[in-house]
Amino acid sequence: MVRTFARVAGIIYLLVGLVGFIPGLLSPPTGPDLAVDAFHGRLLGLFPVNLVHNLVHLAIGLWGLSAARSLGASVGFARGLAVLYALLGVMGLIPGLNTMFGLAPIHGNDVWLHFGTALIAAYFGWGVARTDRVRT
Repeated sequence: MVRTFARVAGIIYLLVGLVGFIPGLLSPPTGPDLAVDAFHGRLLGLFPVNLVHNLVHLAIGLWGLSAARSLGASVGFARGLAVLYALLGVMGLIPGLNTMFGLAPIHGNDVWLHFGTALIAAYFGWGVARTDRVRT
């Protein structure tokens, strides 16, 4: 199950990263100004993104697909994703940090999405990973 999570998460992040480059799916941006304003907007009118944000999604997608090749790497991906996204969720609540120092927006609806992703990844990284290791 952990390998499937890594594969599915990888595909989702790759798709979201690519979709962030389609101008027709971006609404005008809201929130603080960014140093990197290329592709800055609200994806599907809900989630703030920009060029850096999209590139990070693509990198996480590639990481997930690569990690899906083995159980150990998949567990590492799930645990790393959980920690990273919990940190991003907290940063999104703090003015000044909610733009990653002006590089990428992580505020608004991204906050609950990051916390939700962290919880799901933690479930697969620490919960399901134990049962997967016992079965194999």
